[in-house]
Amino acid sequence: MSENLHAEVVVIGAGPGGYAAAFRAADLGKQVILIDKDEALGGVCLNRGCIPSKALLHLAKVIGDAKDLGKAGVTFADPELDLNTIRSWKESAVSKLSNGIAQLAKVRNVQVLQGTAAFASPTQLTVKSENDHHTITFDNCIIATGSIAAGIPIIATDHPLIINSTVALKLEDIPKRLLVIGGGYIGLEMGSVYNALGSQVTVVEFMPCLLPGADEDLVKPLARKLKKSFENIYLSMKVTKIEPDDNEVTVHFEGTDGKEFSEIYDTVLISVGRKPNTANLGLENADIKATDQGYISVNEKRQTSVSNI
Repeated sequence: MSENLHAEVVVIGAGPGGYAAAFRAADLGKQVILIDKDEALGGVCLNRGCIPSKALLHLAKVIGDAKDLGKAGVTFADPELDLNTIRSWKESAVSKLSNGIAQLAKVRNVQVLQGTAAFASPTQLTVKSENDHHTITFDNCIIATGSIAAGIPIIATDHPLIINSTVALKLEDIPKRLLVIGGGYIGLEMGSVYNALGSQVTVVEFMPCLLPGADEDLVKPLARKLKKSFENIYLSMKVTKIEPDDNEVTVHFEGTDGKEFSEIYDTVLISVGRKPNTANLGLENADIKATDQGYISVNEKRQTSVSNI
């Protein structure tokens, strides 16, 4: 089905930035269309990031608290894990919040379209989905497409034993030995979850400390705790090569001192940060300037080089 639409405000991306902007514009009396490529609203944060990871971190904390009570003389049996039930519980929390956002959009008369949006001009978008094709003209547009997981050029990510955070959150299995490449918050969150659920976790970070850029006084107590929980934490070290086969992954390391060694893991989680999700937006058709890394240049009012976007 093909349809031509017009809106005073079009918002591309229904994550926390996008749906909040759409709701605010609607509250101010604007006619709003909200576009997202996924059927469920909430973006990466709600569906594949913050919310499911915090749900799993809650489980990890309860398991850790139960173990710590042994020091006070209260001992519990080792937890029995039903991954299917854990997944269902996590997804129920996500779907409840996503459905809530959809209801808020409905109450505000925000029209929601599912599909992939791209600029055709500074005042026109095309939105394509499996069954529909829309052409939308607009007075103003807000880009809120968020980010996608960054990769490592030397590592192929099409192997089932090499995963990213989105796959890790699915909890398809609990590997005996897990390597997390990247000591940022996403890697440490997922490492903590899998460690609590039974994995021996190693973290490798290129920088000389975990959570680079965070306040060192806050990082120190966390680093002490993780050092006791994780199998290894390798700092100031890089991964030079990964060799996966059907059952395991051989990983080669090199420290800043030139020392090289290799270890074998069941699964490798790549968590080296995120990058702007702007590659397929057709920015050039709207005369919008972006950096080589995909960041969109804006002024102090967050306007792009095209003032109505």
